Amino acid sequence: MLYKIEYAEGVADDLANLRAYERAQLLDNIEVQLTHEPTRQTRNRKILVGLFSTWEHVEPVWELRVGEYRVFYDVDEVACVVMIRAIRYKPPHKTTEEIL
Repeated sequence: MLYKIEYAEGVADDLANLRAYERAQLLDNIEVQLTHEPTRQTRNRKILVGLFSTWEHVEPVWELRVGEYRVFYDVDEVACVVMIRAIRYKPPHKTTEEIL
C-alpha cells in the first residue's frame, strides 16, 4: 500500500532555510521511508509519546531521523496520507523537546 505524502503549511519555510543538498537529502528520505509502512518503527523512525508541539497534529506524532535533522509527521491510515508537520535541525546534545 502506498501512502501519499503531504506537507503542512510551515514545512515550506523549514525547507527554504536549508542548503539544496540538505533539502534534497531530506525530501528523498521522506519519499523512500514514508511512502511504505510509515507507522513501522525502525532505527530511524519512532513514535514520540507526550510530545508538546507548537503545530497542529494528529496523535501519535512520529519522528524520522535524517542525519542531524528530524522530520515530524503523523499518519492517517484510513486515507493513506502521511502529513509532514515540521523539519528541525537537531544539534548533538540537544533533546527533541529543546529543538521544538
